[in-house]
Amino acid sequence: MYKIIPLRKIWLSLSAILVTLSIVAIAVWGLNFGLDFTGGSLLELKFHNQEVNISQVKEALAPLELKSLVVQSTENDTVLLRFQDSTEDIHREVVSALETSYGIDNNIEDEDITGQASIEELRFDAVGPSIGEELKDKSINAMILVLIIIVVYISLVFKKVSKPVSSWKYGIVAIIALFHDIIITLGIFAVLGEFMNLEINTPFVAAILTVLGYSVNDTIIVFDRIRENLPKQLDNFSKTVNRSVNQTITRSINTSTTTLLVLLSILFLGGESIKEFILALAIGVLIGTYSSIFLASPLLVVWNNITHKQKED
Repeated sequence: MYKIIPLRKIWLSLSAILVTLSIVAIAVWGLNFGLDFTGGSLLELKFHNQEVNISQVKEALAPLELKSLVVQSTENDTVLLRFQDSTEDIHREVVSALETSYGIDNNIEDEDITGQASIEELRFDAVGPSIGEELKDKSINAMILVLIIIVVYISLVFKKVSKPVSSWKYGIVAIIALFHDIIITLGIFAVLGEFMNLEINTPFVAAILTVLGYSVNDTIIVFDRIRENLPKQLDNFSKTVNRSVNQTITRSINTSTTTLLVLLSILFLGGESIKEFILALAIGVLIGTYSSIFLASPLLVVWNNITHKQKED
């Protein structure tokens, strides 16, 4: 039997360090919000029969004086352009400037495109600043609502469990674990946003909400086993919790491993547009599995020991 609860100081210290580092990263670098939240344009272009040169792209667009211009080269001669301007006129000027720089005839017919240099527009997304701010507010409200519903749900499910830990404490501990998962995930994205220019858009919010559901489900499974074992065990609460965690740890790890294998496959083999979403899911699932086993249950024991003034064991 694994000594998870007896070694709780190690797990809680590790979580405290990760959360502290994440908060520092968020405070220092902030979150790199994408166009969905800040407003602006995302233009994806594919160059046919023409070698992509990032310096030439930037030089061609320099006269337009685009605000917050970011040029990224992706696979298969594709370029992602991000800039704050979101008007259709600017959109046409950007495409026209690139075609002129690369000596491309923008009047060429589609049937004559084979074998000739051309630029194909794969997508153009434009979001106004007011819409971006509204999306940000709604995303925050959605996460707060989910957390409140989770506390109420867990309190109702465990209402018959009153000794030695009250039912509402299970809900509070679950919320602490969820905050732990969210903060660490945001901290990682703050680092990736600073050094890899990884952006946070609405798919990231969907990923966080999915992780909240996944993580609390894993936590409830452990709590439910504790509830089942309490009337049957003669051990103290700490030993009962440790036994319950050991009975569910294999299932939790196996479920998370299979989920991560699928997510990593999509991350490395899937499309560029969903990589941020999949990465957030993968990080959240990994952190959520850790918190369900090594954070939530130890916190219950610590809370019980403080409440009943029991010695650490």
